[in-house]
Amino acid sequence: MSETSRQTPNVSRGILLKVTALFLFTIMASLVKAAQPAVPPYEAVFFRSFFAMLVIIVWLILRKELRTGLKVKNPMAHFWRGVIGTTSMGLGFAGLGLLPLPEVTAIGFTAPMLVVVFAAILLGERIRLFRFSAVVIGLIGVGIVVYPRLTFLSGDTVETMLVLGVALTLGSAVFRALAHIHIRKLAQAEQTSAIVFYFSLTATVLSLLTLPLGWVVPGPTELTYLICAGLVGGLAQICLTSSYKFAEASLLAPFDYVSMLYAIAFGYVLFSEIPTFNTLAGSVLIVIGGIIIIWRERQLGLKRGKARPNMTPQG
Repeated sequence: MSETSRQTPNVSRGILLKVTALFLFTIMASLVKAAQPAVPPYEAVFFRSFFAMLVIIVWLILRKELRTGLKVKNPMAHFWRGVIGTTSMGLGFAGLGLLPLPEVTAIGFTAPMLVVVFAAILLGERIRLFRFSAVVIGLIGVGIVVYPRLTFLSGDTVETMLVLGVALTLGSAVFRALAHIHIRKLAQAEQTSAIVFYFSLTATVLSLLTLPLGWVVPGPTELTYLICAGLVGGLAQICLTSSYKFAEASLLAPFDYVSMLYAIAFGYVLFSEIPTFNTLAGSVLIVIGGIIIIWRERQLGLKRGKARPNMTPQG
């Protein structure tokens, strides 16, 4: 995870690490989902962050990079990255408890579309017709996915909770996109290992502030799920970060959409969730829009390789 230790390019290894990381992130999301509704999402954030932080520390110790890998130049920038990312994680975990796993994953793919929009607003990047069209295609796909949930006037409690789940998941995607924009600037001066570690540290501390909201004592099963979610999440982050040492970010980016296949499989096997036609059809458009954006950014030569390793499903 040190920025000073570069590896010889090995595309196959990079791809393997990337798809392994996505597989582990899906396991993590499944564990968090399984722990709900017994454990509130803000409490799940603590377990996910705290135990992931321990994994990252062990990893740095094994690589003899604990001293050098955690040095920072702008502590407040890490803090605000943590605040934004923690908000995304909390909203995402809340959405997991209300919506099927494939649907949450599909809506989460809104984030790359929003990154393009926020980059134009906050960073002054120019969006030409080609990328703008890709964003529109992706957002149409998102609309198809969420449309069946938008039954505001039904008065049905279950339907209302599904609408809330959509709102929370979309909110998570918005904050994840904002986190990515923040990381683009942060990664220009800070090490990847420091960005990853201090995000987990900040999320751990911030999650403790939710104690007055009412934490619960998890049962043995839920406690096991949550601890494993943190450990698996930390391992996933290491695999994801390591993948970018062996292959370019632009080459690995399209493999993000493999997570949709994982989500469908895990949702069906673990939660008996069968993706609807809207979810599948919308996902196709979202993937098309996302791949177009990735291809176009590579053509434009945008240097975002250092930011992508930190773009996790939790912000």
